[in-house]
Amino acid sequence: MGPLLLLFSCWTLVGAQTPLFKLRSVTLTIEPATDLLRDANATLWCRAGVSSSGTLTHVPVYTFYKDGTKVFTKKSASSELAYPLLHVRYSNTGKYKCRVEIDGQGENSDTSKLTVTGVSVPLLQLSRSTLSEGEELTASCSAPDETGAFFFYFYVDGREMQDQPARSNRADAQLRFNGGGVRQVHCDYTVMLAPGSTKSNKSNTVTVSVRELSFRPLLEIRPVAEVFEGDQLSVSCRPEGNSNIPGGLLLLLTHGTQLLGSGVDHVNSSITAKESGEIECSFEVGNVPKKATKNISVIELFSVPRLSVSLAEVFAGDRMVLTCSSAVLVARRLTSEDISYALDSKGPPTTELGAGRFSVRAPPHPLSYTCTATARGITKHSQALLVRPKVSVVRPSITVVEQVILGRPFQIRCLSEGGSLPINYTLFRKYEPLNVTTVSTPYQQALFTATIQESDDIKLYMCEAANKPNNEGELSPRLNASVIVPLSNATLTALPAPWDVSEGDALILICGVTGTPPVTFKWYRKDGGAQLLFAGTANGRSMAHRIHAVSRDHSGSYYCEAVNHARNPVRSQTVLIEVRLALWKKGMIAASCLLVLCVAALLCVLHFKSRRGKKEVTTELSVKPSGSKSDDSLTASLAPDTEAHTAATDAASNSEGTEGRATNGTRDSVASLPADISNRSSYSIPATV
Repeated sequence: MGPLLLLFSCWTLVGAQTPLFKLRSVTLTIEPATDLLRDANATLWCRAGVSSSGTLTHVPVYTFYKDGTKVFTKKSASSELAYPLLHVRYSNTGKYKCRVEIDGQGENSDTSKLTVTGVSVPLLQLSRSTLSEGEELTASCSAPDETGAFFFYFYVDGREMQDQPARSNRADAQLRFNGGGVRQVHCDYTVMLAPGSTKSNKSNTVTVSVRELSFRPLLEIRPVAEVFEGDQLSVSCRPEGNSNIPGGLLLLLTHGTQLLGSGVDHVNSSITAKESGEIECSFEVGNVPKKATKNISVIELFSVPRLSVSLAEVFAGDRMVLTCSSAVLVARRLTSEDISYALDSKGPPTTELGAGRFSVRAPPHPLSYTCTATARGITKHSQALLVRPKVSVVRPSITVVEQVILGRPFQIRCLSEGGSLPINYTLFRKYEPLNVTTVSTPYQQALFTATIQESDDIKLYMCEAANKPNNEGELSPRLNASVIVPLSNATLTALPAPWDVSEGDALILICGVTGTPPVTFKWYRKDGGAQLLFAGTANGRSMAHRIHAVSRDHSGSYYCEAVNHARNPVRSQTVLIEVRLALWKKGMIAASCLLVLCVAALLCVLHFKSRRGKKEVTTELSVKPSGSKSDDSLTASLAPDTEAHTAATDAASNSEGTEGRATNGTRDSVASLPADISNRSSYSIPATV
């Protein structure tokens, strides 16, 4: 009992597990081909690719679609399902696809198109083949074995009489026949299938015999010979044959769209011949219309008048002549004096000049004119003549396009603010024409090129604007414009003079030119290369650059450049500036030299005095008593100092002679004197030098 229970439990667990599966792909194929002829058989196969871990517990659902609409669905445990199409028709043409769904998983196939060619030949049936004029019959047209939406067409003697839409493959139409004789009837149809359609061949043809009624209208027109405009025509309309109809017949007599008359059993009318056309006599018997027509050819007495203007170009306010005339006249019936003309307009009043000629002043705006010619009760109107008067030019203006530079080409613009195109512009110099240009479009400009060599020549130019043939135009004022004279004769002036500049002076460099201001000036110093010192613009022809306190470093070569709107830079000459020493420095040097000379002179005096003093002392000592102790000690103490002084004086006298060295030697000598000697006030030094 235990093993059996265990086996049952295992089977239950295994059976309870749901197998795993994956819907990989869905494909649709059409067999035997995607292009088939009518009545062929086709099969649409939908195949599902499924991967599963066991037997599927859910049955796949297959659904087929045509042009997005579901046409077939079915469950099948197989991996493929067929959808048969037997005896295909044109209506089976379309785009097909299928879908497979398994336990919530779904997949669509790609779309495949099936094309069916050919439709069946239509079949025509008539309710009867013999009838009287005005009676109806029923025509039935069918498309055997076809499906879809249809349009049926019915034809009598090859002319389409009726079309009939239908949702089935059959349609009926009621046909009525007027006039007797044998008629041929057929039909065809079109199968509508979005986004296109196809049409069938002709059906079988059925012959219908129509018996004509025994009476018809009779139309008579007199005269029957040549008919001219204005002739009186006598027209009669009556039935011919058996007209014993209760209530009689209502006859209508028409000429084109004009009803000439109506009456019971007969109509008579008298009309004036005006134009060729068809006259019709008609009546109806039941629903059957009967008519008789005759065409009358009316010969023109005179042609439609033509209106013309005498001027090729008309300007507002000009007097113009309008002529109204008929080119063709029937001489044996009409002369030119028999025709009267009149001018129709809503413009200024006109003056008749006779023989269809009218004088009128052209209005300031476009205006239409027509004229009429009248003779023998016949009035004819000309076509409208649209007169577009032109506007005369106004006095033009003359300007330059950009700027005028002496000696260079420049452009002159001539413009008239008013006037109809085209306008001829002429440029004059001293009233002599130079050039002519024609402006034909609104955005075109009249431009001329000129060159002047003198500033006052700019006033010699004028221009003329004209738009009238063989007529003088309007002359502009003289051209007035600023003339730029190119720069020339650049000079650089130094204040003070280049050779008279000292340290500390203010140096002024003045750059001047000849030409039209404003002028941009630049000052340069040559120091191995061009070094820009200063730049500025002046409204005059010169400008100064100031260096406030010059030094020896400001020595060098200077020049300036200038340019104006003519864009032709000019350069001055080069000025050499040599900065001299300041006056006080010169004074110091002179004073120094004078001091040196004074020191040298002093040393010489001292040297001379020292030598004389030595001799006097020696002499004096030699004559004094030898026993005087004080004098001996003084001599002994003085002798060495005197020798030292003598040596210093000799050294000074043996100097090389330069001012600096002499001064130094003297100073050294003076400095080497004993302090007690130099400071002794009681020491006398001869005054004699």
